[in-house]
Amino acid sequence: MLLEIQKQISKTMELLPPPKAETKKGYNGSKRGSAPVTGKMSHLGCLTINYDTIEQPLLLIQGICTNLGLELGTNLHLAINCAAHELMDYSKGKYEVMVGTYKAAAEMVDLYVDLINKYPSIIALIDPFRKEDSEQWDSIHNAVSSRCYIIAGAASKSISKLLEQGNISTPKSHGLIMKHTNQTTVSDLVEITNLIDSQKYISILGSTEAESSDDSLVDLAVGLGVRFIKLGGLSRGERVTKYNRLLTIEEELVQNGTRGYNEEYIFFDFNEDAKRTPEAAATEADELLRPLEPIFPTEVVEEPAKT
Repeated sequence: MLLEIQKQISKTMELLPPPKAETKKGYNGSKRGSAPVTGKMSHLGCLTINYDTIEQPLLLIQGICTNLGLELGTNLHLAINCAAHELMDYSKGKYEVMVGTYKAAAEMVDLYVDLINKYPSIIALIDPFRKEDSEQWDSIHNAVSSRCYIIAGAASKSISKLLEQGNISTPKSHGLIMKHTNQTTVSDLVEITNLIDSQKYISILGSTEAESSDDSLVDLAVGLGVRFIKLGGLSRGERVTKYNRLLTIEEELVQNGTRGYNEEYIFFDFNEDAKRTPEAAATEADELLRPLEPIFPTEVVEEPAKT
């Protein structure tokens, strides 16, 4: 399904010029280049396009899904990797959401809320702000946490610091993305996953930029029981092999009669905690944020199977 959507987008983009590389000011005022783009493909294997409004990419996906007989919000959900730390122009102190269009952190909250209101199929925002914008993390969480996951990726602390402190509440979010790096052992991942689950947050396993064709990351995600897996775009062998492994696991579970069933996404609103007793809040959080069974094939941020 996702591959067919990407093929349709590629066809639509054939006559479009590739995006131009941009530069923004870093902390010390030097020019900071954006992530490298090869043709119309980013370093994460995602298609890149020129657009005049924030909504155009979403409208493109929506139109293609309609042509394929798919309904956004039913057959397919969307997660937006905002990567706010890459949007920041430090010379202006604002986020550059499009070429020449700058938004202050407070304005970004309104932008995200407006998008989610117009496109309820968006069920997750990843790194909507830099970790320094803690006030805006609180604001966006307060505004949309009952209908959209707010996820910390680059904005979260390292796994070692999280394990040391034993607290994952900063920045305010529903959960965080873990990565299996050379500095992270499988034991660390098991421990941090247990910590995340114990505090009623969502765990996501993400691939690193220095990828290989080793597809064991998918098996690790299934074994850990994470809610989602973040693999990047459907291009290049090192990513495609992971998607193929995900589908193979699905087939194995179907054959064994242990494949999960579809459930609607239920978002627990942490803002309601203050209105209930700690015991009632903990009970409801346990019921609403319990691990859901997977839907295959899944969203751009994939939801792995459970054994």
